Amino acid sequence: MEMYKVHVATGTSEYSGTNNYIYVTLVGERGESERTLLDNPGLDFCRGAVDEYVVRSARPIGELLLVRLEKQRYWVEDNWFCRYVRVEPHAEPQGGARALTFPCYRWLIGDVTLELREGTAQRWCDDTLPLLRDHRKSELQQRQNIYRWLQWAPGIPKCIDATSEADLHQDVRFDNEKRSDFEGSLHYALIELSLKKFAIRFGKSWDDLDDFKRIFWKLRSPIAEYVMDHWKEDWFFGYQCLNGCNPRMIRRIHRIPHNFPVTADMVQGSLDHRTTLHRELDAGNVYLVDYAIMDGITANVIRGKPQHIAAPLCLLYQHPDDGLVPIAIQLGQTPGLATPIFLPRDPPLAWLLAKMWVRHAEFQVFQVLSHLLRTHLVVEVFCVATLRQLPAVHPVYKLLAPHLRYTLEINCRGRTQLISSDGIFKRVVSTGGEGLVQLSQREYRVLKYTSLQPRHDFTERGVDRLPKYYYREHSLMLWDAIYSFVSGMVEVYYATDREVFEDPELQAWITDVTKEGFSDIPQFGLSSELGSRKELSTLLSVVIFCSTAQHAATNNGQFDWCAWVPNTPCTMRHAPPSDKDAVTMAMIMDTLPDVSQSCLQMAITWHLGRVQPDAVPLGQYTEQYFTEQRSHEVMERFRAELKDIEDHIVKQSDGEALKYHFLLPSNVENSITI
Repeated sequence: MEMYKVHVATGTSEYSGTNNYIYVTLVGERGESERTLLDNPGLDFCRGAVDEYVVRSARPIGELLLVRLEKQRYWVEDNWFCRYVRVEPHAEPQGGARALTFPCYRWLIGDVTLELREGTAQRWCDDTLPLLRDHRKSELQQRQNIYRWLQWAPGIPKCIDATSEADLHQDVRFDNEKRSDFEGSLHYALIELSLKKFAIRFGKSWDDLDDFKRIFWKLRSPIAEYVMDHWKEDWFFGYQCLNGCNPRMIRRIHRIPHNFPVTADMVQGSLDHRTTLHRELDAGNVYLVDYAIMDGITANVIRGKPQHIAAPLCLLYQHPDDGLVPIAIQLGQTPGLATPIFLPRDPPLAWLLAKMWVRHAEFQVFQVLSHLLRTHLVVEVFCVATLRQLPAVHPVYKLLAPHLRYTLEINCRGRTQLISSDGIFKRVVSTGGEGLVQLSQREYRVLKYTSLQPRHDFTERGVDRLPKYYYREHSLMLWDAIYSFVSGMVEVYYATDREVFEDPELQAWITDVTKEGFSDIPQFGLSSELGSRKELSTLLSVVIFCSTAQHAATNNGQFDWCAWVPNTPCTMRHAPPSDKDAVTMAMIMDTLPDVSQSCLQMAITWHLGRVQPDAVPLGQYTEQYFTEQRSHEVMERFRAELKDIEDHIVKQSDGEALKYHFLLPSNVENSITI
């Protein structure tokens, strides 16, 4: 008679426990143990519990291969979340026997049977027993039936086949606490929105810019209040091009675009008095933010009133004393009498309104492209492919799983609540409805894999030397740390490039990514084969970087930069001005979002940009998918490097009135959860 101690860990979130019957069977190379009922239903498997049992076998079962869990209904159905099962010989270990951990981190729903692999990561070639290979195949067949591809709209990355979050499997849904907090936060924001609208409706509406202060109630932040005080200043406009909610647009130029006829005389007063425009172009001190992608996008209609869109060009200069400042703005892609070039020396209200139009374009590009498309939708492709093509025992699955947590649900909620035909964007954003799909399609057609890699992106945009570009500096530090971590993990499991190329599950995964998820994207540049450890390490680093650092850079500050509505307006209610001298305060107030739109912009950016109470910081792994010592050592080095980055950023910002802390590792979440 052989006996084993079996420890079964129940999840720690609300409703993880169960009062149903739970059975366990140990499956070995030479047979199976007794099918054992684990104690009395209702007494064990409480939330957060680790319960201990004894499992017997009449004869030796040999090397332990699988743990089979079964759940059966007792009175009423009661789902159960299992974290892991740990098995050890009941007597003193002999002959090298040791405790084995079988990670689960899954829900058992209904009367169901689930078989778990031991935690050591195994590639296809590492499994030689038919039982284990059949287990891999069966797991993937089940997952491919559950997780299917869908084209939500033509010309954008494919997504999970789910009409709403309710269609998702419980394994990829929010925990109950997360769901309650998400819905409670939205409810709170909308209640304050309603109260503001009620309070203001019977008083005066927007007459001047100070009126926007009337919607700053409990929803506020130090940066948002700093924005309120400094948003008109040119240096602050330039700062936001570097470190604001969309810091990826600015690029260095050496000649003025043909459709932006800025002359040296126009900008001479904005340059250092010792130089000229041509000298500064040659020296690499002139930069451009170009929103050509907005040209011709269909504008939204809100409450029967057409909204307006512009496609500005903004020229910026790195002044030796004043920093990066705007020196010329054109509010359309076609120059002419109706599209004047606005300059800092123009009437102050005209220059201010021109900057508002640039910031309005910034809101559209930031929300739809930099945030939604280039993080949420890109990462969803890898999430779906990982669930479809990599078994839980595969090292790449174990590596990516913590970085894909909650992404499918938040994206489903985004498609139904935010960007749908009757969602929040349609109610308040100038590109809501048809426009945001057009915008996404344009960006997707020209999206390049290398642009998702920060070092390539900064080099291609020529912004390597821009001072106080904290987004660039911190992104590169995090990219290097992530790449070092990923390549270290890849080297643990792949000794040669050939092993990468000959891994059939890995090749099926990259094929699913490129042929299904990123179909119809001619310039993307990601091969449908993985031929080396470097290629694999780079790709996995891109996935983790996009789901952590890049998402944090665009998501976490959206309330800070957008709460003061004139700084980053979600919509514009009148067309761009064609006469500089005709701009009045009344024109500006009639152009900016109205009371309702302003309140909703503030409420939703607070809801989506706030710190999540259940956030798992970058590099922290609450679910222990890996059990090998070498893997844990790589993780520890990663965490130590992140700690050094944290200390550097904190020290760098010490004494600064405006701190760039969006990429502090402790502020970067491990996955896209909001």
